[in-house]
Amino acid sequence: MLADFFSILQESDMIAIIDYGMGNLRSVSKAFEAVGHQAVVTRDPGVIGNASHVVLPGVGAFGDCMANVERYGLAEPIRAAIQSGKPFLGICLGLQLLFEESEEFGTHKGLGIIPGKVRRFAADQGLKVPHMGWNNVTIERPCPLFEGIPNGSYWYFVHSFYVDPFDKTVAATTTDYGTTFVSSIWRDNVVACQFHPEKSQAVGLRLIKNFGGWK
Repeated sequence: MLADFFSILQESDMIAIIDYGMGNLRSVSKAFEAVGHQAVVTRDPGVIGNASHVVLPGVGAFGDCMANVERYGLAEPIRAAIQSGKPFLGICLGLQLLFEESEEFGTHKGLGIIPGKVRRFAADQGLKVPHMGWNNVTIERPCPLFEGIPNGSYWYFVHSFYVDPFDKTVAATTTDYGTTFVSSIWRDNVVACQFHPEKSQAVGLRLIKNFGGWK
């Protein structure tokens, strides 16, 4: 039965949504279904390896999530999926986990795929932390996942920490919240965003649809 499933994955486009025990898996899966893409929630390395596209979602504390990634043996399948060149999408904490380390509740090591750190918003900016709700996003360079999406569109955010890549050229979009921070990155086959496309209505669904068609 499992061999038949692997065969189906190899013959068609299937999106693997990685389940490491924390994250808004149902809403991400429903968003892919809504735009007509097949998606499966899984922590099986074989399914992840055979999928045509991989998604790393996430909500929660960085250290706890990274501990679960290690506990379920998912760090290497994630790295292998990225190294294979298949389209990879990180969402919210799934963006942050790609970085080298986070300062959330101490220092925690990440996957180390993107050089840089995850930093907390300064509390002295007169703004509420976490950054929660709708904010506009500036497209810094043309990315295939933003095709058909107007520059300056509003997206839904829920986060107290933001990514600070060492190589600023990986920034696909930026957003202002007391400071200008990188709200999504694009490097080769990897796109990852701090905002939640699955909660961002029409523009979010367009990004998800674009991802499913990205080769």
